[in-house]
Amino acid sequence: MDILVNNAGISTGSTNTEAGSAEALKKELFDNESATFADWDDIFRTNVSSIFFMTAAFLPLLDAGSNKTRSWSSTVLNITSISGMVKTSQHHPNYNASKGAAIHLNRLLANEIQENGLKIRVNSLAPGVFPSEMTTQESDENQKSHIPKDKFEGKVPAQRPGNDRDMANAVLFAVTNQYFNGQNFAVDGGYTLAAGQ
Repeated sequence: MDILVNNAGISTGSTNTEAGSAEALKKELFDNESATFADWDDIFRTNVSSIFFMTAAFLPLLDAGSNKTRSWSSTVLNITSISGMVKTSQHHPNYNASKGAAIHLNRLLANEIQENGLKIRVNSLAPGVFPSEMTTQESDENQKSHIPKDKFEGKVPAQRPGNDRDMANAVLFAVTNQYFNGQNFAVDGGYTLAAGQ
């Protein structure tokens, strides 16, 4: 095995963070039925813990993939999110916190693997807004989701959401560049420039 892509991700309902008072903010953050302690556990289990355990489980196969070709190193690509990089919670602090943890876990895994002398690269790709069931709540009969281009005019420097070609180019770069290790990179049309980190 040469490439492992960890791409699972979930989120829950939104949280109103523009509450206006300590009591109202406490109600939104602590008493929110769509963002409970159990929801936080589920999100971290899927968005963070699964990356750790899937990567650990596949280390022998990834190592074998690296050892069969002298100039090639197997790679792990973790799909994180710009939500783990921006300074706001975007109305889902549990999701953003999990993606921030996934970005840090990516760096930890890359370090532990290289410290053990294994030739396996670990990187993460942080997508901005791309059409998916998470961003549009639906997909068509071909499992494709769509976001109208005009929805992003003036909000993202690229003036559009990401598309399949943008994602494919980013994935190919991450898995084929043998000098790329321990990094998280955003593919976001400039969203993090506009939103701030």
